[in-house]
Amino acid sequence: MNLAFFIARRTAQSRHGNSPGVAERIAVMSVALSMAVMILTLAVMMGFKREVTRKMAGFAAHATLSDIRSVDAPDTEPVRRTEYLEELVRSTEGFVSMAPYAVRGGIVRTADAVEGLLLKGVDGLYDRSFFDEWLVEGAWPRVGDSVRTKDLLLSQTLAERLMLGVGDRVEMLFVEEGALPRRDRFKVSGIYASGMDEMDRALAITDLRNVQRLSDWGPDEISGYELFTQDIDRAGEFVGALRRRLLFDEEDETANLVVRSVQEQYPHVFDWLKAHDVNAAVVIVIMLAVAFFNMAAALLVLVLERTGMIGLLKALGMRNGMLRRIFLYRAAFVALRGMAWGNGIGLGLCVLQATTHVVKLSSEGYLLSEVPVALNWGWWLALNAGSLAAVVALLVIPACVVSTVKPDRTIRYE
Repeated sequence: MNLAFFIARRTAQSRHGNSPGVAERIAVMSVALSMAVMILTLAVMMGFKREVTRKMAGFAAHATLSDIRSVDAPDTEPVRRTEYLEELVRSTEGFVSMAPYAVRGGIVRTADAVEGLLLKGVDGLYDRSFFDEWLVEGAWPRVGDSVRTKDLLLSQTLAERLMLGVGDRVEMLFVEEGALPRRDRFKVSGIYASGMDEMDRALAITDLRNVQRLSDWGPDEISGYELFTQDIDRAGEFVGALRRRLLFDEEDETANLVVRSVQEQYPHVFDWLKAHDVNAAVVIVIMLAVAFFNMAAALLVLVLERTGMIGLLKALGMRNGMLRRIFLYRAAFVALRGMAWGNGIGLGLCVLQATTHVVKLSSEGYLLSEVPVALNWGWWLALNAGSLAAVVALLVIPACVVSTVKPDRTIRYE
């Protein structure tokens, strides 16, 4: 048996039923608090990144292909749908799916309010899984049918502002430069709520042919394609490969086309998410520092309480390295107790938030309406192992105090 581990385990046992000392209990509580805060920090950070990225992909796909003149322009230039262009996109490495879309800015007018929004037309190829998940009332618009419908999917935010419900008819105005506004009427078929109010209040979904008609486009003219890749984190690689193919292609179908990833379309959102990594790193460093200083204080107290034992073991021939390992094992036991409590508290709070959504957020400032949490075995195990290793490794320095204990002085007073 490992002698240092055996002695550390025996000294960790309560003597005569006595509870641990004050310093040890403070150290356990400090490690527990630090561990709980670190788990919550990483769970919330990973939750934000996962939810915001997933919802941004639901609104804007992983990448979009459009006319270069439509970039950051209020009105889009049409892209002609051709078999050649679609085959070029499909044959690019990383491609998974694509769907045409058309957009047109408009104004919703009711007797009670007026709101501006972006009317987005889609067909049967559109991936509606995101909106099916967010649907709170009614049904998805009938798109791509043989007969064009005037169904409209409206966000809950807009529906409440306009005082509209499923089945209500709504009038929209479309302003054209140098011409009278065009007017059209739609029927609200469903209401969705993604939790991202900034996006919700700007987007409504309808049949692709409605937007084409309002823009005076033909059946083969669209605003562009929404593209999905194997992984949104690798969308940049797919976009780079497709850009090179478009650049060196000499056919007229690919002229003036540009492809952009969702990260490039909404850089402020993804830069904000990257800032969370720095915040999380700062919190983890601070919590580890708090745990270390409290553990160091507890270790020094343990050494002072066992000076007689240290002197006796030195007199029997035990070296300073072995004695340091005894107290490092002892400190590891304290840290493990604190980590067990911290994991219980941190994971319990994460599960509570994930199931009840008790902590809400202002969607205007945080994009989401509630605090998201994401638990993953990978980072959880890495956090626990890394925290324990870091604290115990740092305690090597205060553990060196055992080398200052003189056997002759300690035994003399026993």
